[in-house]
Amino acid sequence: MHKNIDLKAFRALSYGLYIVTSVCKEKPNGQVANTVFQVTSSPPRMAVCINKENLTHQCISESGVFAVSVLEDATPLSFIGQFGFKSGREIDKLTGVASLKEATICPLVTEHAVAVFEVRVESQLDVGTHTLFVGKVTRAMPLNQNPPLTYAAYHEKKRGKTPPRAPTYQVET
Repeated sequence: MHKNIDLKAFRALSYGLYIVTSVCKEKPNGQVANTVFQVTSSPPRMAVCINKENLTHQCISESGVFAVSVLEDATPLSFIGQFGFKSGREIDKLTGVASLKEATICPLVTEHAVAVFEVRVESQLDVGTHTLFVGKVTRAMPLNQNPPLTYAAYHEKKRGKTPPRAPTYQVET
């Protein structure tokens, strides 16, 4: 690492916490992500950054679609863990989770969500260990007025951990 870069500075950047879903060969999968953001407003576009080793990456690459659910502040750590610390290659993460399907084939997780989005991928950028997928929003629905969960609150209030495949992972020193 360069001597002028202190990784602790990156902790000051603001993030939310989201469930990103997609499908592989008609099988849905999802994961927790903190790197989701609006790119443009007209037309509305969003981007998500996904680790290349994750099944969700494979699903988005193959299907060309993804959905985003904005988690509410009251989301229990156990719900986050189901999507963040387990592999969709081993379990069906969406079993028993409230969701709906709209225009795309991706499930929109509505449980513990304040808003949901459907996105069709228009471009992608290889950023090393991750891919940045950028797409046109095809549906956006607010679900309630609850406050969204921030990544800072996830760490501070819930004592949540950052998995090694997350773009914001840092080795504890």
